[in-house]
Amino acid sequence: MLASPLAAQTRERGFTHGIASGEPSSDGMLLWTRFVAEQDTSLAWEVTDPSTGRVVAEGSTPASPQRDWCAKAEVSGLAPGTWYYYRFTAPDGSQSDIGRTRTLPQGPTARWRMAVFSCSNIGFGWFNAYRHAAEADAFDMVAHLGDYIYEYGLGTYPSREQFEPGRVLTPETEIVSLADYRLRHADYRRDPDLQRLTQLYPMIMVWDDHESANDSWEDGAQNHQPDTEGPWDVRKAAAIRAYREWLPVSDAPYKRYEIGDLATLFALDTRLLGRDEQFDFGALIGAETSPDRIARAFAAFRDGDYVDPARQLLGAEQEAWLFDGLQSSRRAGKTWQVLAQQVIMGKLKTPTGLLDSLPADVPDYVRQRILLGAAAAREELPLNMDAWDGYPAARDRVLAAAREADADLVVLSGDSHNGWGFNLDHAGERAGVEFAGHSVTSPGYESAPPTLPPERLAQALREANPQLAWADTSRRGYMALELTPERASSEYRFIGNVRDKASDVVATQRLTTLAGQRKITVA
Repeated sequence: MLASPLAAQTRERGFTHGIASGEPSSDGMLLWTRFVAEQDTSLAWEVTDPSTGRVVAEGSTPASPQRDWCAKAEVSGLAPGTWYYYRFTAPDGSQSDIGRTRTLPQGPTARWRMAVFSCSNIGFGWFNAYRHAAEADAFDMVAHLGDYIYEYGLGTYPSREQFEPGRVLTPETEIVSLADYRLRHADYRRDPDLQRLTQLYPMIMVWDDHESANDSWEDGAQNHQPDTEGPWDVRKAAAIRAYREWLPVSDAPYKRYEIGDLATLFALDTRLLGRDEQFDFGALIGAETSPDRIARAFAAFRDGDYVDPARQLLGAEQEAWLFDGLQSSRRAGKTWQVLAQQVIMGKLKTPTGLLDSLPADVPDYVRQRILLGAAAAREELPLNMDAWDGYPAARDRVLAAAREADADLVVLSGDSHNGWGFNLDHAGERAGVEFAGHSVTSPGYESAPPTLPPERLAQALREANPQLAWADTSRRGYMALELTPERASSEYRFIGNVRDKASDVVATQRLTTLAGQRKITVA
């Protein structure tokens, strides 16, 4: 079923993995392709105005084995808010596909539309969400909020039984080295739906943990064992290098994008730059089984280390940059301040009554997980320490800065595989809203607990979490975000079945916030 780790790449020659564009600005963007040759090769590129057919920008860029044959070109001098075509040409006359891209608008902007994706594990199924967004032909830009690839080896996540026939995973082992990460990126870039999506729209990207290793932070990861996999810094550098080679992204760890007078979009790094290590409930209580002792341990933690004001998720430098950016965006008269980032910001704890809804035959490991989550919730501790919930002081600083700037904050999040809408508040005041997106393929809470109806789980979560306006815990797809001067909305689009290559969107749900209200309406 699976290809040899090296067979595909050693046979490849010429333009092998399509084209892409990213890092849009009001006068340019970054173009990407991959061209494999016998030696370093200079590729010519050109950008064309589709209304006239005239070449408006051109140049050359190298493709070399030092960058795994990936080539990038920085384009400038274009008109704002305009669609363009582009392509690459090799010395032998062969040409890449023709791509389409768009510059960001300047000045008055009536509408901006983005398709927003996250968590696309190739082994769990087909990228139907990418295909649907490409066929819709209704967006100005694409955003991917992380977990664009997954690092696991065959049989880990998904299991061998769950692995979708027809999908390819190279190498079959967990990826650790630079060569490994390059091969895995190549697998993903061969997907025709991903290629078509990136051919049609410019992209902005932020990495989450699986582009490096599960639950990564600045100095390590849950899925990294230094004794057998070497120093974390070496692995992290390899993951970052391959990511920057294989995607139309700059080397900047965080960046802002100005969308006319409508919005400033801040692309953040909540993973590898300044994040402190996650707290772990299991490590906190060890082998303790007494409910009273667990409750006391949780309470002491809640009032101590958990609220340590020194803990960081963004790092001090990125925080200062963001806070200054929120102020300057509002001073410039922008309506929306949008955070494109990885993990859920809203407060989310385990419903304490969830055990009452579980069937008698639920697996013990599921019951124990919910028991631990409920014990934490009774002490006002969250469900997931790997999200902003695990860094409450850092979250408070961001929301306080948004309030101080009078920002109309819209937070976009991925990571959880499920759909969420949160009303964010700080010190009793509305601070913004969060549209947290469901995954392209990775399974959500429908698999844990698998016997609890999704509607009942979503209801229990809403009842237990005052900030939570809406949730869907069982369906895959993507968000269609639309910004206008009057409102920001996210239409959650649900794919019928990611294991059926032909499956399409079968349902939608729209969440909206009006300018100045900082509150979600569920339509």
